[in-house]
Amino acid sequence: MSSSVAATGPVAILANPDAGRGRHRAEIPAALDLLRATGRDVTMLQASSINEALFACHDAVAGGASALVAIGGDGTVNLALQAVAGTGVGFGAIPAGTGNDFVREIGLPVDVVKAAGVIARALESGHRRTVDLAHMVPADGPERWFGAVLGAGFDSIVNERANRMRFPRGPRRYDVAIVAELLRLRPRRYVVRLDGEERSLDAVLVAVGNTPSYGGGMRICPGAVATDGLLDLVIVGPINRSTFVRIKPRVYSGTHIDHPAVMSFRAKTVEIEAEGIVAYVDGERASALPVTVTAVAGALSLLG
Repeated sequence: MSSSVAATGPVAILANPDAGRGRHRAEIPAALDLLRATGRDVTMLQASSINEALFACHDAVAGGASALVAIGGDGTVNLALQAVAGTGVGFGAIPAGTGNDFVREIGLPVDVVKAAGVIARALESGHRRTVDLAHMVPADGPERWFGAVLGAGFDSIVNERANRMRFPRGPRRYDVAIVAELLRLRPRRYVVRLDGEERSLDAVLVAVGNTPSYGGGMRICPGAVATDGLLDLVIVGPINRSTFVRIKPRVYSGTHIDHPAVMSFRAKTVEIEAEGIVAYVDGERASALPVTVTAVAGALSLLG
């Protein structure tokens, strides 16, 4: 849904110039110049840790910022979402990371300067559009909003292993972790509830999508739409390693959904339980299962 909102308050900026291994660092000044050219008071939020950044975002919104703009990757965007979700405060995302899945799926440019131009024009015109967010409530841990995908299966197990590894560094860690976990691939017992309807099943991968993709373009939930007030649940049932390896490349096109071992459901609220599984949202470590995830229609007021 699109609308026009007259808001002339300050614009807060959460920037992570190290996102995407710093490859977009040189473009950020030009993006900031475009935002400043709107005549708004542009304030850079100062933070040296995730907790400080989260506090700074909440403090800016509580202090009267009319907009919050995140410059960085999916993690930086997810961090800023925690402060603006459900508030009506305008949100802008300038993709400077590696994956940029949420930004791409909600129709914003994946170019730093072009995205800044779209946001600047929205600030000048007051144009907003609303998109849905997912709200996750774990049994033990803080509540969290996310815009893209929750992973709670093979993908999150790989992330857990990679995050424990000290060698090799960089993206190679994930390649090694994938091979290691493929050798240990086995189905786990899950209990899922879709709007209260319970199912018990064995699966190797479970994903909940507000939008289709994660991991830099893997369309794990290809039918997910960020404006329908619903979540997509995709489950990969018990399969062996060779079948998993054959299906995996099809995730980029979303055609894995046609495989007989893959199931897809749609619901407003999804509950997931499983032993020893940690959920990751928008690529970030969130909390151990069980979790309850609810689609919140129009929770984000998007600039652009």
